[in-house]
Amino acid sequence: MTGWIAARRAMLIEGGPWGGGKGSGGSGGGDSGGGSGGGGKPPSPWDQPAGGGGRKPRRVPQSQAALDQLFEKLRDAFGGRGGGGGSGFGRSGGRAIWPYVALAFIGIWVLMTSVHRIGPQEQGVVTVFGKYWSTMSPGVNFTFPAPISRVQKLDVQAIRTLPIGQGGNENNLVLTGDQNIVDLAYSVRWKIKPGAAEQFLFQIAEPEKTISEVAESAMRAGLANFTLIQAIGPGRTEIEQRVAITMQGILDDYKAGVEIQGIAISQADPPAAVNDAFKEVTASQQEVESNLNDARTYAQQITAKAQGDAAAFDKVYEQYALAPEVTRRRMYYDTMERVLSKVDKTIIEAPGVTPYLALPELRKRAAEQAPAAPAPTVAAQP
Repeated sequence: MTGWIAARRAMLIEGGPWGGGKGSGGSGGGDSGGGSGGGGKPPSPWDQPAGGGGRKPRRVPQSQAALDQLFEKLRDAFGGRGGGGGSGFGRSGGRAIWPYVALAFIGIWVLMTSVHRIGPQEQGVVTVFGKYWSTMSPGVNFTFPAPISRVQKLDVQAIRTLPIGQGGNENNLVLTGDQNIVDLAYSVRWKIKPGAAEQFLFQIAEPEKTISEVAESAMRAGLANFTLIQAIGPGRTEIEQRVAITMQGILDDYKAGVEIQGIAISQADPPAAVNDAFKEVTASQQEVESNLNDARTYAQQITAKAQGDAAAFDKVYEQYALAPEVTRRRMYYDTMERVLSKVDKTIIEAPGVTPYLALPELRKRAAEQAPAAPAPTVAAQP
């Protein structure tokens, strides 16, 4: 760049495009005012006579002078003018500035790659030459500069959800303990185990794929202990708990650095080909269960009544054992009163007994045979 600036300045001030002036090519030297240039070339309009005779010096335009000053400033700024009359890029006052630029670049690089800020929900895994070195806790931490050390930040608080069996493919069909097939869809909630970020990075190559395969294996093993009715109804919660415990044990054996938060079953239905028939069977089973519940309720009521009657009879027997004759007569009177209160009675005359008049019955018959009374008439006023 400095050479281009110098050539441009020489072309504009000292010589022209034909090489005239001092030091331009040609054996004749070209220093005479009226003579021709070197090599028989015509004199250049930019040539300046050495003795000053015959031709006046050319005036430099103001715009050209401003351009020369700009080039001079640029050359000084880039160190183009060195000590002792020398010039060259990268030198200032006789000293090279390249070492300072390199040191500044190295300092910035070390600062940017050695200081690491770890968030409160993160952990940083440090590797030195590709080998695990340490795990950073939240805060400001320092390491060797890159490429000696590298830091990978992991969010250990975020809970991730992995859906399994969403889409209705054949992999959703799971065999239950009573040799039935259920179409299952569920999701796994998991996160990176705190303090085990290095295991998560280096022990398993594909974390989500590994978790998915472990979940499918644990779910098939868990459903083998439940019937179809339990899988689609009351046994879901227990299945989810057992599968989560089984998955955590397997992943801990793998040292995967994964913590299972829970399993959520979103679909548990029979296969589509037999779903209608299964619904009819389920409705029949519910009806049978309802009838059984009604029968159990009736049996409990009858049993309770019988137990109450038996308790009452026991009390009566206790009184009978104390006074048999009195109790027997009292029972006879109670029974006759209960029976005769609901029937019409006719009592015939007996010697020494006052005859009984069935007055209620006579009044009832008289009311039935009496004609209706005519309505009173009102005479019209003339």
